[in-house]
Amino acid sequence: MHRVVVTGMGGICALGSDWRSIESAFEAGRSAVRHMSDWDRYGDLNTRLAAPIPEFSTPAHWTRKQLRSMGRVSQLAVFASERALQDARLLGDASIADGRMGVACGSSTGSTAEIKAFGNMLLNGVTDDLSANSYVRMMPHTTTANIGIFFGLKGRIIPTSSACTSGSQGIGYAFEAIRYGRQAMMLAGGAEELCPSEAIVFDALYATSLKNQTPELTPRPYDLDRDGLVIGEGAGMLVLESLEHALARGARIHAEIVGFGSNSDGNHITRPEPATMKVAMELALADAKLSPENIGYVNGHGTATEQGDIAETQATHALFGPQIMISSQKSYLGHTLGACGALESWFSIEMMNNNRYAPTLNLDNVDPACGQLDYITGRFRHAEHEFVMNNNFAFGGVNTSLIFRRWI
Repeated sequence: MHRVVVTGMGGICALGSDWRSIESAFEAGRSAVRHMSDWDRYGDLNTRLAAPIPEFSTPAHWTRKQLRSMGRVSQLAVFASERALQDARLLGDASIADGRMGVACGSSTGSTAEIKAFGNMLLNGVTDDLSANSYVRMMPHTTTANIGIFFGLKGRIIPTSSACTSGSQGIGYAFEAIRYGRQAMMLAGGAEELCPSEAIVFDALYATSLKNQTPELTPRPYDLDRDGLVIGEGAGMLVLESLEHALARGARIHAEIVGFGSNSDGNHITRPEPATMKVAMELALADAKLSPENIGYVNGHGTATEQGDIAETQATHALFGPQIMISSQKSYLGHTLGACGALESWFSIEMMNNNRYAPTLNLDNVDPACGQLDYITGRFRHAEHEFVMNNNFAFGGVNTSLIFRRWI
């Protein structure tokens, strides 16, 4: 059994690609949600809201050959991975290409431009938009495969295409691979590119926000006046290492991963189940050999959907009671689906290390149906904690919980 530490963190979302920019946006209460006028062509789509990454372009040093197999979702994942490796001082290091490093990563789907091209072939018999790389850009494990090939990694490939838990399962499974001695290092996380096809998935469930003329007022996680989620895009990646490996190379350590819990509701494909959500958190605590009192802050899934918010907070209250601090960064940058578990893990570690926890934006009136918790609102909360938890929940009844420990 090896202890597992985080030595590199990188990501990109609608608020930026470095913690200083993202934290500044949180502090200013600045939302990344905007009106998507180009979605007007989709007559049956009710929402016009999203949180896109503005003006993303691939780095100049990426070659045409490297880009051939990458759709946007893989570009975001590789971009975040490169930043994480740079942060870990491992970018270009020969040790990552000798089998010691693997990849655990996922997204809800591959790049949808390629799905459209294949659909055009099936509907109209037209193959003009298809190439030898079309499937590679579309396949469910496109992020994982492209990261491995881009950096020449020869360790394990663990694809985690599990919707909103893709990123957190990627981190959890990477943690287990290192803990049990199968890998010394892992790149772990998730990514998602923005597409109206993802918005209409939730639209059809009456789960998207319709505050189309006031994008700054939504989403509203845990708020009585919430009216649904907003889709975002992004990618987050962590470099994980065994403690021995990290210390031997003199690595800077951001945090230690001490617990991971994952289970399934086994009940309904889209309706969350508080009882099994609670069990996932209990599994993470048992894995870390901790009690609920040890956790100082919970980074909530906080999608701003009625069923999700209520189930999640009732489960959290049942385990921790009313004193636990909780907030959701989806209120600023939308629901990044496959990326959210990784981005929110990154944010959790940064907030823990800086003793400053971001409030939930637009949370003015907590829904009385939600569990009684210490909801952070208004301003950053200053608090010092040794352990924080990040929770994510996905369609299919997939539940995940990660626990991070401050490194001193």
